[in-house]
Amino acid sequence: MATLHHRLGVLRRGSNRVRTVETTGEAHPSRHGAHTRPRRAVLVLAAVAAVLGAGLPPATAAPGDDGAGTTAQSTFDALTAEVERITGLVEAAEQELQRLTVEAEAAADAARAAQDGLTAAQSAAAAAAAELEAARSAVAQAQGNVTALAREAFMGSAPIGEAAALLDAAGPDQFLQRAATMDLLGDDRAARLAAFAELRDRQEAADRDARAAVAAQEQAAAAAAQADAAAQAQLAAAQQSYDTVAEQQAVLQGQLRDAEIALLAARGVQEAADAYDAQMRSEVAQERAETAALVAGRVTSCYGSRGGTQHNGIDIAATMRTPIYVPADGVVLQAGPASGFGLAVYIQHADGTITVYGHINQFFVTAGQRVSAGQRIAEVGNRGQSTGPHLHIETHTGGLYANRVDPAPWLAARGITLGGACG
Repeated sequence: MATLHHRLGVLRRGSNRVRTVETTGEAHPSRHGAHTRPRRAVLVLAAVAAVLGAGLPPATAAPGDDGAGTTAQSTFDALTAEVERITGLVEAAEQELQRLTVEAEAAADAARAAQDGLTAAQSAAAAAAAELEAARSAVAQAQGNVTALAREAFMGSAPIGEAAALLDAAGPDQFLQRAATMDLLGDDRAARLAAFAELRDRQEAADRDARAAVAAQEQAAAAAAQADAAAQAQLAAAQQSYDTVAEQQAVLQGQLRDAEIALLAARGVQEAADAYDAQMRSEVAQERAETAALVAGRVTSCYGSRGGTQHNGIDIAATMRTPIYVPADGVVLQAGPASGFGLAVYIQHADGTITVYGHINQFFVTAGQRVSAGQRIAEVGNRGQSTGPHLHIETHTGGLYANRVDPAPWLAARGITLGGACG
């Protein structure tokens, strides 16, 4: 989740100067798409500064005066402290929301990897079964050649007793042994019998491989089922915790809004609530504009480790059904159900990079279709291992899931800087 910088302005007593204290916070969508984060109080301070610049008397007392000025300043200081306190609580809540989302996606990723292992094991088992069948067929055909050799020996110059011994052999292996002992085989016959022996060895090896492949397939199936169950349990727990934290966050956001409006009012800003809300709308519009070339939303999680859990993409919170646009020309590799993502679109671009768009609500492209930069390919959803509506985007190099790298540089090269959140 992207780190967002906030500045809480504190007007020093007896001065119109603004001192800024930097704090950091993490953002995340609410469960139902109302995306929140600690508000940038620097915008609030802009309004305060405008008021002071217009000539509003500062809230300072004259020398020796402990009356109204001191009371006003005390009120202002208390409000400032309250804003700082609630901001910290909101940041902690948002970090918890981030952790839950990343862990849910990581569980889904483990389930996908297990499913891929099962698919590979199934392919290996099918190949081993085909090889065994081919080996059995070859051995059956060679069995006829051995019988022909016995007839040749009987019809040829071998003594009757020796020919009878060959015909009486319990099987091809015994036939070969007796024939070699009797020194009745010419080079051609010996070569044919040697080929038969090799085929028998091939059949035995194919049988061993087939048995091992079946066992591996059974193990992979069990691992896939276990991983899927773990992912579902992780999601259920995350969703429950997410809802609880989101409710707490909503209460804190309301408290933060009230405190910041009171802070504006304490400095004499007229219609403080309207001014604050206008500033917040402007901020949200700016953030959505920064990511609009991909999806109009807010960056909530960047690529990298999150509390020991690897996050292999970038999350952008947005309202349900927000359009998703492809950043560059490419060819659709897949579009449809995807383990962990619910639904996803996979697109390969001219430089070989594959971009993945997960948790989507629906898609508007098909496999094999060529797409152009800026084309709508899907819309934001909340499917799969997801705790809230958002787009999860990944970039793979060297093949699908072969090497997952930070999407930020690739997006930036195509004019999508994400507001610098994941730089």
